[in-house]
Amino acid sequence: MCGIVGYIGKNNAVPVVIQGLQRLEYRGYDSCGIAMMHPEIMNLEKVTGKVSELQSQLAQQKTSSPVAIGHTRWATHGPPTFQNAHPHTSQDGKVAVVHNGIIENYKSLKDGLESSGYVFSSETDTEVIAALISKAYHGNLEEAVREALSHVVGAYGLAIIHQDEPEKIVCTRKGAPLIMAVGDDEFFVASDVAAILHYSKDVIYLGNEEIGILTPSGVTTYSETDEPVDKKIHKITFNLEEIEKGGYEHFMLKEIFSQPQTIYDAMRGRLQPETGTAFLGGIDHMIGSLLHADQRYFTACGTSWHAGLIGEMMFEQFARLPCEVEYASEFRYREPLVDAKSVVFAISQSGETADTLAAIQEAKNREATVLGICNVVGSSIARETEAGVYIHAGPEIGVASTKAFTSQVTVLSLLTLKLARLMGMSKEDGLEISQAMQQLPENVEWVLKQADQIAEIAKLYADASNFLYLGRGVNFPVALEGALKLKEISYIHAEGYPAAEMKHGPIALIDKSMPIVAIAPQDRTYDKILSNIEEVKARHGRVIALATEGDTRIKEIADHVLYVPPALSFTAPILNVIPLQLLSYYVAVERGCNVDQPRNLAKSVTVE
Repeated sequence: MCGIVGYIGKNNAVPVVIQGLQRLEYRGYDSCGIAMMHPEIMNLEKVTGKVSELQSQLAQQKTSSPVAIGHTRWATHGPPTFQNAHPHTSQDGKVAVVHNGIIENYKSLKDGLESSGYVFSSETDTEVIAALISKAYHGNLEEAVREALSHVVGAYGLAIIHQDEPEKIVCTRKGAPLIMAVGDDEFFVASDVAAILHYSKDVIYLGNEEIGILTPSGVTTYSETDEPVDKKIHKITFNLEEIEKGGYEHFMLKEIFSQPQTIYDAMRGRLQPETGTAFLGGIDHMIGSLLHADQRYFTACGTSWHAGLIGEMMFEQFARLPCEVEYASEFRYREPLVDAKSVVFAISQSGETADTLAAIQEAKNREATVLGICNVVGSSIARETEAGVYIHAGPEIGVASTKAFTSQVTVLSLLTLKLARLMGMSKEDGLEISQAMQQLPENVEWVLKQADQIAEIAKLYADASNFLYLGRGVNFPVALEGALKLKEISYIHAEGYPAAEMKHGPIALIDKSMPIVAIAPQDRTYDKILSNIEEVKARHGRVIALATEGDTRIKEIADHVLYVPPALSFTAPILNVIPLQLLSYYVAVERGCNVDQPRNLAKSVTVE
């Protein structure tokens, strides 16, 4: 995996594909390439490096072509080398393939092809697809693709061209995302709408195992059984400006500072402060199922899993509804107690996370009601779940999620409020919570004004080798998220712990070179976490405390104090995570790291 772009039409495909690949750089990659169709021959250019290097290489050749497919690769099978970079071609050089996903049975397929004399030039699973298509080709590319994929087990998003059919791109998907787009006598295929937004807002979402065919005269789609499919054209609602930096040094910083607006957008039209409740139209008809389910699960990965942990605590504390949180990557392998009386919520920013999609399928196989919380309209999770809620965070370009996390927690807070009122929470309490939620955008603005102070603290600890984040109750998942952000973008080892658990092991690590981030709001756990801070100081640890505005007591024991406005435990996680996002960002900048494209990571993890 990581990014696919293809073009066919009246203009030169090369700059269109290159610009599309640049729009997808945020997803993380280690090599890139392009296959271009010419009347008599197909031309490939690949580099182990950035798209800008590929662009320079092409500029020297002054290459022009009406048809091209391109790819940015995040290595799965084989290291990032020229031979392993996409596109991959068949042995005769006539088929070119770009691929996101993983072919699980590629080794047995490869062994069979090699035994018949086929010679491979890379270590990738993708080259097997090119070989199978070449073997099956008898004058019709889509038929060859269908035949080739009948032997394949795994996930894929594919765009394919063939030298003998120079005016055609065939694309298909299973598990991995892929869209087609319609322009003015030009047509596109991409793994992410960001790649083609400059040229078209009219997109077609390919379903699993559907085949799309792009020619200069239009786009056609066929089902897995080769029946024509009349696909609806969807209009993209966000603008190009939303995927540009807008004057910020990095996308991540822009997205951190956009959170007053994105939190507001997640609540807009849903929070009902006059009645102290919430309305979520996308799942309102499923509320009865949620209330009466025998089992409730949140399943997610990474940052979304942390949001799910907060959702679990809120469901149980305020709505008094038992709930479990499962890593999506483990869900299908541990025989979960899921059946027709269960409700499973899948949480994902991209809506394309392979592990989460696999968990959805497992839950559906067990006849559970499956709901989604995601950001990307038309994504696989939005289509594969029975109902759900969009978080309305807008495009998130930085690989390390920030605004999507706070929007997810906002949506989970709204859902909790709705359920809690139905389960007997008083109107008075509902009004207090809804009013606190209304104040969130303004309070986040207040927290963001400490950015310069946080940047100065970051300079003091940028050379640290380890960090420990401590939180209690609903702030324990916030500690996990703060630690994850730091290790994702600064490459410093960091761990989040329930503060009381520090003395059960991690306290052995504490010395004068170990920074400790302690989340210490003035709530019912305040005195306990002050004691934990004292334990750290007794061992010469350095403490960065996150405290409630006006708290002077904590200044006496912490080395640095960052403040947030007073908050209910219901809204505290959203406010408390903001300084931790900024701390991670400024530490990474101080260390000279690539904040938006951290090493080894991809924005949308479409492999299991």
